[in-house]
Amino acid sequence: MTGPDSTILGLVAVAVQVGLIFALAPLLVGFMRQITARLEGRAGAGVGQPWRDLRKQMGKERITPEGTSVVFAAAPLVLLSSVFAIVAVAPFLTTRSPMDPTADLFAVVGLLFLGTVALTLGALDTGTAFGGMGASREIMVAALAEPTILVAGFALSTRVNSSNLAAMVDGMLQTTAQTLTPANLLAAVAMGIVVLAESGRLPVDNPSSHLELTMLHEAMVLEYAGPRLAMVEFASSIRLATLIGLWVSLFIPWGVATSLTPLALLIAMAAFVAKVALLGGVVAVAEVFLAKWRLFRVPELLAVSFLFGALAVSTSFFLA
Repeated sequence: MTGPDSTILGLVAVAVQVGLIFALAPLLVGFMRQITARLEGRAGAGVGQPWRDLRKQMGKERITPEGTSVVFAAAPLVLLSSVFAIVAVAPFLTTRSPMDPTADLFAVVGLLFLGTVALTLGALDTGTAFGGMGASREIMVAALAEPTILVAGFALSTRVNSSNLAAMVDGMLQTTAQTLTPANLLAAVAMGIVVLAESGRLPVDNPSSHLELTMLHEAMVLEYAGPRLAMVEFASSIRLATLIGLWVSLFIPWGVATSLTPLALLIAMAAFVAKVALLGGVVAVAEVFLAKWRLFRVPELLAVSFLFGALAVSTSFFLA
């Protein structure tokens, strides 16, 4: 389908994708918490608890620490805007979206880093010890993790000679026999470790901990309250869903629509929700048996992920 009708359907697909991620991201967090609670013998607060927490925070008073500047106030908005842009351009549901030409690997990694930098600057702007500690740790993780995304993505791009994410997904769909190649498996492991690090999951960070000396993400948002805290937590849940969505779209692309027909988009929605829920459940189960690593062991883990990414690039050339 070409012409105006194709453009309209493409824009509808983008709107559906954004709405789906925004609606289900907090539910994914609640789903993972519920799995963890059940495995630990607790009842759990329910899958919908993150949405209830966000609604509660939106009704609270907005508090601005004394001495902070516009950086502190703007950080949550920049963080949310960066993940919104990624969700809009990523090929989660279809590879025929009008936003696909802008879904470049380098742009997506840049947007991820933009959100990280905004939140760390907001934490530094408060002038608190824990804010500065969390910011420095977060930048350390980001500086080691995001190059791995580029390297792992480069291993996938060699097959299609493009750094466009939609082209990578489309190439994988057309050559399904290449899914289990050594290069793809190495890249999947590398990016899987990065997903855990970038989303603040165990063993890099403990999302349920409030012990100041071990926190990364939580240490940066201690001074936020009310709607700003709700915006940060909402953006963090979207970031988690986006990172998992990128992983399943690049390495398990089956179900992604290659056309803009309503049936294909419905199948893509169902497949995407199922794959993200499955991988989120696997991460939640694994976290029950993992402990948070000491901070100075985290660079070792991320170095291993970068090594896997580099091996994936080498393998993609030698075994092409």
